[in-house]
Amino acid sequence: MTASVPAPKSRILSARRLVLLAGVAGLGATVLLGSAGVLPQPAPLSAIAYAQGAQRPMGFADIVEKVKPAVISVRVKLASGPKMMGLQGDMPFPPNVERFFRRFGLPEGATPEERRAPREHLVTGQGSGFFISADGYAVTNNHVVDKADTVEVTVDDGKTYTAKVIGTDPRTDIALIKVDGRSDFSYVRLAEKAPRVGDWVLAVGNPFGLGGTVTAGIVSARGRDIGAGPYDDFVQIDAPVNKGNSGGPTFDVDGNVIGVNTAIFSPSGGSVGIAFAIPAPTVKSVVAQLKDNGRVTRGWIGVQIQPVTEEIADNLGLKSPQGALVAEPQANGPATKAGIMAGDVITAVNGNPVKDARDLAKQIGSMAPGSTAKLTVWRKGEEKTFSISLGELPNQREARANMPESSSPEGTDVPRLGLTVVPAGQVAGSGSEGVVVTDVDPSGLASDHGVKTGDVILEVGGKKVANPSDVRSALKDAQTEGKRTILMRVKSGDATHFVAMPLSKA
Repeated sequence: MTASVPAPKSRILSARRLVLLAGVAGLGATVLLGSAGVLPQPAPLSAIAYAQGAQRPMGFADIVEKVKPAVISVRVKLASGPKMMGLQGDMPFPPNVERFFRRFGLPEGATPEERRAPREHLVTGQGSGFFISADGYAVTNNHVVDKADTVEVTVDDGKTYTAKVIGTDPRTDIALIKVDGRSDFSYVRLAEKAPRVGDWVLAVGNPFGLGGTVTAGIVSARGRDIGAGPYDDFVQIDAPVNKGNSGGPTFDVDGNVIGVNTAIFSPSGGSVGIAFAIPAPTVKSVVAQLKDNGRVTRGWIGVQIQPVTEEIADNLGLKSPQGALVAEPQANGPATKAGIMAGDVITAVNGNPVKDARDLAKQIGSMAPGSTAKLTVWRKGEEKTFSISLGELPNQREARANMPESSSPEGTDVPRLGLTVVPAGQVAGSGSEGVVVTDVDPSGLASDHGVKTGDVILEVGGKKVANPSDVRSALKDAQTEGKRTILMRVKSGDATHFVAMPLSKA
């Protein structure tokens, strides 16, 4: 769905704010000249043979002719007006809000009365999508149809139909919509095999409302994590992707959909040739659940996890920084019931190695609630196995603020770490476990590692702490044992994580 673009700044743009497409990649050749600047330097025979045998597409017209009728333009309308915008009565819209409406649907010639009439204002947006069945099921982005009052799709021959939303999945930004009344829509299939880096790809979509636009490029990378969520596994393409192409398909040269366009990287909001698509296997899995149930369910073990860094691996005796470190098992959650503890490192699920925290989330999330998983865990230098019955991933919840509003009592310094702490029981709203950080030296070790005022230190070196002397004692013991780092388990708001502190600098 189209949206306004923030001030220019290089970043990954949220899928809810920008959309994408695919662009043109050129082939270049470099010729090395001899010393006289006349004769080209011969390339190795194997390279010449490969270049002569490689198939290069002379054009994409045949593929486009095959897939273009299945691609749709998606137009949505959202009711707005003073109440929705937080305004009251018949107050006129502020200039910035009016500019927003003009860009996304308010007619340029609207009268002041029309601008003030709450029921006559509609925010409109445009995206893309594609049919996956002859009876009208189509895929687009969740952010294209999210909170839409009406959804209309326009097909390649210019006809417009009303669509209904079957289901959405915000975590992967996939939505399934349905057009009724026909059973002969042109449709495309999701690819069965993953694309390779360097493969040609095509995108057909609705950039800036220009329906049926085709662009070409290549697969630039796979498995990209852009910070959109725990299931990030994007296909990166080098195509110029623009607003209005959100939810549109990226095709391989066989006309199969390898991904659904969802985000771009851009300094200014325009395309710079770095775009991201949700891979076909993810789309296929999500769409199947949306079609059957109207929503997506995922396995859940109830733990807060974090990556295993070199420092953490060294402290725990792991050979390499792999696996997912359990920062906090949820009370009465599946992991707690199975015996998983804070400080455990989950290294495998059903025998499949866990590369990192994101990999664990993907593996568990791909399993059905109620199924059983066998977790391999590294605990205090030993490998253990736990059988766990998966729960269902709950809805996302908002975290509360980190630091209580009330003032904290004067604490005790821990000079080695560069912070001041007090028992948690002395700070309202901090619970009864651990010590609360009341002050952090900006040039100290703790500050360098992200510890901030209001954090609660629960454990130091695997030992629970209840007062400043416990913290000092744990630091002294670790140094006596010759450890190079010490792990602190820190609670920040609702999130708990481990911080590896180098003792050499303490």
